[in-house]
Amino acid sequence: MRDRVTFRISDPVILALAFSLAVFGVAMIYSAGELDVPSSVTGIWQKQAIWLAISLAAFAAVLRVSVGWLEWIAPAAYAAAILGLLAVLVVGSGAGPRSWIRLGAIGFQPSEFAKLATILMLGRLVAGRERPPDSLWDLWPYLTVVLLPVALIIAEPDLGTASVFVAILIAALYWSGLSVSKLVLFLSPLVSLALAFSTPLWGVWFLLVVGFLYWTRSYLTETLAVILANVAMGVVVLPAWRSLASYQKTRILAFVSPEADPQGAGWHLIQSQVAIGSGGWFGKGFTLGTQKRLAFLPEQHTDFIVAVVGEELGFIGICLLLLAFAVLLWRILLIAERASDRFAAMVVFGIFACWFAHVVANVGMTVGLLPITGLPLVFLSYGGSFLLVSFISLAIIQRVCAEEKSGA
Repeated sequence: MRDRVTFRISDPVILALAFSLAVFGVAMIYSAGELDVPSSVTGIWQKQAIWLAISLAAFAAVLRVSVGWLEWIAPAAYAAAILGLLAVLVVGSGAGPRSWIRLGAIGFQPSEFAKLATILMLGRLVAGRERPPDSLWDLWPYLTVVLLPVALIIAEPDLGTASVFVAILIAALYWSGLSVSKLVLFLSPLVSLALAFSTPLWGVWFLLVVGFLYWTRSYLTETLAVILANVAMGVVVLPAWRSLASYQKTRILAFVSPEADPQGAGWHLIQSQVAIGSGGWFGKGFTLGTQKRLAFLPEQHTDFIVAVVGEELGFIGICLLLLAFAVLLWRILLIAERASDRFAAMVVFGIFACWFAHVVANVGMTVGLLPITGLPLVFLSYGGSFLLVSFISLAIIQRVCAEEKSGA
């Protein structure tokens, strides 16, 4: 029955918002290339426009694929994604992380496709369980599915992209029916990792975890595992810090104190904040941003595209942009909640979590609320692979909505 669902757009609002954001992204990438001294960014909007056309064709094609068939090919898609990540480590290229595979003039990032493949595989796992997991030991299948691509992406190294998989994993665990208390215990080692730079803070957190374990009356093996994991995270911080690439350390230090090195590590964040602040309420006008035109704003077409929006369209422009994302994500969440098929619901919710993480991380790092991770903004930032996968994901969302409305 699912294969007979009529080819149609089931949520035109989502499609209109996504297409408008993508076209707006091409316009802002064009503006990002309008510099007083032309650079490699000048004219790059044309490539993004071509990728947009390719993405729309892929959207139309994937819209015809049934949800049942997607569930069937999930293991093969996941295996192909892993092979792609392995290939990056052998023949990959890139100015920073080795995250690209180039075939002549065409380059793509397997990590972008790995996100969607992992979501599909997690959806299959959630749909295959008859009951929600009731212990931390039941989470190993989900953890294994996520840790494999994460380990390969960290090896590139690309910590920013790897962090998105954490959001996808949390979404899968929540959607699988895991209790909030178990989810807190599962994530507690990550908090220990973040707090381990301060022994007093880590000590307070560790006592809270022990108290929470006693209050929830967890199994003995779970209790020991959680305690050991939290202790281990506190111990591995310094070795992990030493293993980071120099540019990754620089980004973290710049987030903590950008003013300490305004001409070096803090340059990106300071210039981004100056650009947004100088835009005022209504901005300086399209293509007229001075921080951008004088090439003070780095990575203006990718990581800091929001800074271009803020400088040229002002606070009002950024607010309208965030409103568009809020409506888009809200409607996607509604589709996930209404889907009766567990695989379909999990996939839509996983896409929601992935996009939500990108929006929060990108906007947060632009204004200095989060460390600079290099994550692009959905539909806006320059990047063919990300745009293509985003529209494929959008087609899956529309297909789920269509099948749900038709009762297939």
